[in-house]
Amino acid sequence: MNIYAMKAIYHFEMARTFRAPLQSIASPVISTILYFVVFGSAIGSRMAMIDSVPYGVFIVPGLIMLTVIMQSVANASFGIYFPKYLGTIYEPLSAPISPWEMVVGYVGAATTKSIALGLIILSVSYLFVPVTVEHPLVMLLFLFLTSVAFSLLGFIIGICARNFEQLNIVPTLILTPLVFLGGSFYSIKILPEVWQTITLFNPAVYLISGFRWAFFGVSDVPVGLSLVAIGLFSAILFAIVTWIFSSGYRLKEIRREHAYLLGSDPRRRGLLYGFYRI
Repeated sequence: MNIYAMKAIYHFEMARTFRAPLQSIASPVISTILYFVVFGSAIGSRMAMIDSVPYGVFIVPGLIMLTVIMQSVANASFGIYFPKYLGTIYEPLSAPISPWEMVVGYVGAATTKSIALGLIILSVSYLFVPVTVEHPLVMLLFLFLTSVAFSLLGFIIGICARNFEQLNIVPTLILTPLVFLGGSFYSIKILPEVWQTITLFNPAVYLISGFRWAFFGVSDVPVGLSLVAIGLFSAILFAIVTWIFSSGYRLKEIRREHAYLLGSDPRRRGLLYGFYRI
């Protein structure tokens, strides 16, 4: 096991976060605060209680999951896309490090960022609503598993994307609707039976439901089923990412315009490298 290589990848990815704290930390926290103000205070004060929980408190787990999922995908996808874009991905590929060790380094950094954001948002929520966590260990477990799973998904997106537009298609057109329709702001029990059945095919339902159970002891689906679902999802994604690193799928592809920018003019190469370091 190459501990030094994993630590090097991990520290490099974490350093990117602290070079742009406003974008990496402040922006998602401020966005979540706006959700608390609008849905928790303004609208929540006029909403009925859900499962004996005030609406402003009920949406806290959903808001945390919303931010953790989106940030996990964003951090991981950009973390692998830019090395592929700039050609620096050849450094870890040619180093004496196994594919799963690279996955641990990259995914570990993205997971750490997401968990930190989730805990920051949880702390901020106490300023707006009286939140209680009945099962803190289960809450941390779901937070960890969700961060790992969607960091792996983000890596798959970053590896498969050929441009910035493709990099944002899945988070914008697929993940955002899934999270919003997965019970972030409501319980799926209030839906008609047909839509409840359809919603059960949404993986976000199991994440949000299990995470909400850790707070209030109530859930839309059994907690054990939620753990099985997220564990199976993580295992499948880990196998896909490991295969990608082992086979070199899409990692060795650099588009002609990228190769031109990287190889023709040292000044352009410096500009691109400087952009990545920001």
